Amino acid sequence: MYGEDVLSGNWRRRKVIPEVDAERGLVVEDVDSGFCGAVVGFELGAVVLEDRKGKRRNFPLEPAAFLLDGQTVTLRKPVARNQPERQRTASGSTAVAGVKAQVAKAGRIWVEGVHDAALVERIWGDDLRIEGIVVEPLNGIDDLPGEVRAFGPGPKARLGVLVDHLVAGSKESRIVASVTDPDVLVTGHPYIDVWQAVKPEKVGLRAWPVIPPGRPWKEGVCAAVGIREPYEMWRRILSSVDSYKDVETPLINAMERLIDFVTEPYL
Repeated sequence: MYGEDVLSGNWRRRKVIPEVDAERGLVVEDVDSGFCGAVVGFELGAVVLEDRKGKRRNFPLEPAAFLLDGQTVTLRKPVARNQPERQRTASGSTAVAGVKAQVAKAGRIWVEGVHDAALVERIWGDDLRIEGIVVEPLNGIDDLPGEVRAFGPGPKARLGVLVDHLVAGSKESRIVASVTDPDVLVTGHPYIDVWQAVKPEKVGLRAWPVIPPGRPWKEGVCAAVGIREPYEMWRRILSSVDSYKDVETPLINAMERLIDFVTEPYL
């Protein structure tokens, strides 16, 4: 008369750890060591991560060994796809065979966050390695003038900064206007977040959702398209990008200007 046994059945559900393809450019953190970097390849069954300073470390593909946007995941090696030999890089530049990456020069390109850095790596990584230019993510640009002063730019250490939502009258435009060093170029794109710089049709959308002011933009996008976690949406976005043709022109123009600016002293 007391009904079913409340302790019967599968009442303790095990937490499911998502598996994620370790695509090139994906930024993750090793749970044990805290090392954070972008996927650059595989060696002897381990994934190779490169941090923002160019340091590389190998990590075994163990279950629940990595954090992706704060969520525990298991990385797996993507299935190899047969592709013709690429004659051009993802940025559209002529591919140069047999050229090793240069030692990092003093010049830098800064972007606002790890997603920006991963997308830049996805498209312009080959070009930047040949030039020896490191891309470093910032935690926003609220203290950009102070960060610039601390960096100490000069003719042989130029600094380029890529800014999201750089439109007239925005907070970002006011911050950028306060940076006047001749060895610093700050430019950007008009999109709220670098996600929006990817063409919507690449991720199966007719257009990016319009999110009401005051609501976190990424969370609003995820809710609008029916995806639970931002890291899942970002995985979908990044995996859809193969070349410069998959992103909007303002981002392409901004990055090309920054690369030209920071490499000019070395030409």
